[in-house]
Amino acid sequence: MLLYLTEYLAKHHSGFHVFQYLTLRGILAAMTALAMALFIGPGMIAMLSRYQIGQRVRSDGPQSHLPKAGTPTMGGGLILVSMVLGTLLWADLSSRFIWILLLTTLAFGLVGFYDDYLKLVVGNSRGLAPRYKFLAQSAGGLGAAFALHHWHVSAAETSLYVPFFKTVAVPMSTAVFVAFAYFVIVGTSNAVNLTDGLDGLAIMPAVMVAAALGVFAYATGNIKFATYLQIPYIPGVGEVLIFSATLVGAGLGFLWFNSYPAQVFMGDIGALAIGASLGTIAVIVRQEIVLAVMGGVFVLETVSVMLQVGSYKLTGKRLFRMAPIHHHFELKGWVEPKVIVRFWIISFVLVLAGLATLKIR
Repeated sequence: MLLYLTEYLAKHHSGFHVFQYLTLRGILAAMTALAMALFIGPGMIAMLSRYQIGQRVRSDGPQSHLPKAGTPTMGGGLILVSMVLGTLLWADLSSRFIWILLLTTLAFGLVGFYDDYLKLVVGNSRGLAPRYKFLAQSAGGLGAAFALHHWHVSAAETSLYVPFFKTVAVPMSTAVFVAFAYFVIVGTSNAVNLTDGLDGLAIMPAVMVAAALGVFAYATGNIKFATYLQIPYIPGVGEVLIFSATLVGAGLGFLWFNSYPAQVFMGDIGALAIGASLGTIAVIVRQEIVLAVMGGVFVLETVSVMLQVGSYKLTGKRLFRMAPIHHHFELKGWVEPKVIVRFWIISFVLVLAGLATLKIR
């Protein structure tokens, strides 16, 4: 909305043309989302505490988690509010990419909200039945995938690009593109949700990945940079930088309250939405494979659960002391802050590796 205001003011004063630059609007979007999160946070935490919407801790998990029982949960709503407001203020609302991202993020957030509501308010320990939860996620993922394919305007938007290779671009049919995009969006959503088990463990890697995807969006939407870096050029996709910036700002604002020891937890409302937004951004900028590299921590957490379940069903033995794998390290004696920071460091290195694919082709 502010973009349109500055466009009008630019007719009377040329200085307002500066707000047309994506880089400036990206910075302002991140700062706006951060400020909103810091402003809304205390009130939201107080409200969650007042209504006793608090974390339930598994008795068979690490004993260090027992004191966390009752900590306000569903704080992911803070992230969503900050992201949506920041995006509406600074993004070009005529962009189809912005609306697909907003609607997909909110759809997955709604699924997470209902799951959290059943667990924390209704008192249903299982929450939303897994099959219904997956069905709802599938509806959101397929909706986003179909929308991206239906409104694509160039072959680049539906081709699979392989990092480190200059000319490898595999065209995908409608069915293949939709299936692949669905897998990336829903898979990333669940991967972030599995990672969200320690204070700040999921949000900081998500912030770093979102920042890197913002760089990809900016380069992909700029024909000069795209040509020089030999990545696909997609007109208008640079606007995704604004959305990525709001995720960075809102995520850092949430981390202010979620850092160890956490004052509030994200809940499924935040984890499912953030994961879906990262997956959708990666599909839009055609960097799904790079997302798997940069989000390696999310991949590791997911694979650890799959291996644990598979091993137990096949052999009756567990590969890890507890899954996801961050709990395995806790049970080995690592204190929680050490697990968190070491996973952050791994994420930082992986994000750098992902960014390196921009030049190494």
